[in-house]
Amino acid sequence: MTTIIDPQLADRAATRKTLLGTGIGNAVEWYDWAIYATFTPFIASQLFSKADPASAVLATLAIFAVGFVARPVGGFLFGWIGDRVGRKTSMTLAVGLASLGSLMIGVAPSFATIGVWASLMLLVARLIQGLAHGGELPSSQTYLSEVAPKEKRGLWATLIYTSGTVGILAGTLLGAILNMTLSTEAMNDWGWRVPFLVGAAMGLYALIMRSKLHETEAFEGETASEKRAPIWPQIVKHRKQALQVIGLTVGLTVIYYIWGVVAPSYAATTLKIDRGETLWASVIANIVFIAALPVWGKLSDRIGRKKVLWAGAAGSAVMHFPMTWLLKDSAWQLAVAMSVMLIFIAASAAIVPAVYAELFPTSIRTIGVGVPYSICVAVFGGTAPYLQTWLGALGLANVFNVYAVVLLLVSALFVFTIPETKGKDLTH
Repeated sequence: MTTIIDPQLADRAATRKTLLGTGIGNAVEWYDWAIYATFTPFIASQLFSKADPASAVLATLAIFAVGFVARPVGGFLFGWIGDRVGRKTSMTLAVGLASLGSLMIGVAPSFATIGVWASLMLLVARLIQGLAHGGELPSSQTYLSEVAPKEKRGLWATLIYTSGTVGILAGTLLGAILNMTLSTEAMNDWGWRVPFLVGAAMGLYALIMRSKLHETEAFEGETASEKRAPIWPQIVKHRKQALQVIGLTVGLTVIYYIWGVVAPSYAATTLKIDRGETLWASVIANIVFIAALPVWGKLSDRIGRKKVLWAGAAGSAVMHFPMTWLLKDSAWQLAVAMSVMLIFIAASAAIVPAVYAELFPTSIRTIGVGVPYSICVAVFGGTAPYLQTWLGALGLANVFNVYAVVLLLVSALFVFTIPETKGKDLTH
């Protein structure tokens, strides 16, 4: 007896498989960075000397920034793999390496046990994760953009920040639960390690899921000569697009790290708001962010990418100072301020994965996005938490806020330099 398979059901199953495989790996990356920022005080107390707690926190944040240094190298390495060997291979290797980094942090001996070697192990783990994460986003967003229907690419692109935010929420919720159920002694002793071990397990599962995905038609449609074409001449040829990626990213990466990642930790350590309450405020705000993403994504498929990008950059710039002034001494202020900012941040975040992919041809799409994006995130996003903490300690918090708004205005100006790419065919 012949079994008849409904083509529509098969397509839906393939779509679910693609979205799950792409999304869970991306969630692991964001989860890694979120739990590091959330558990900074515990990492500082366990993997650095306790003689000077303030210096230990700054050193921990410095390693957070150092992890970004490896991103451009990862962007080039995994970008080359993505454009030469395949998007699927690049995605699978990246999430495997990220899982290894999480495992190293989770099992790292304390400073009291092995001294400075504990700090060094943390540094190596963050460099490994930086390398992997430098390749994760360009590989996954290129893959997703190429498999998405061109008339819905803006909506599909929202999976990148949606899955990433789910990863952040998972880390934040786990942090809140551990904070409520474990004593301070237990948290300092072993509780802070749990999120990193969970991240390692999630990464292993994502690796298995991605190994089962199919390669994109756009990549498979390239000829052998196109795949072997020298990379550097193509990078030079598309330097304008690379600069546009940097320009569009610079404001988004800083404002997102301020409000989407570091705000709860900043509120707890600098503003002295209860740590558990700040985590729950972050959960509320990130749910708002997830709800806003598909709205902006669908809108970009209807009215175009440029209008949505401009609204996101300009809106974030206008609201940054008012929301900063609102945030003073309570968790509800944090929840409102984060929610308002993340609604505007969502406009750009929702569609930049599609915009980046639409700027480059198939032969250089992964590395063309990966290298400039990673450089920008390393230079500006990676240093944002440290600059915010350092300038705040010097009483110069407003200097940092002006810096963030200026970068948002730079991104708004760069929107006018790109062509409208809504509905572009990515097979060429």
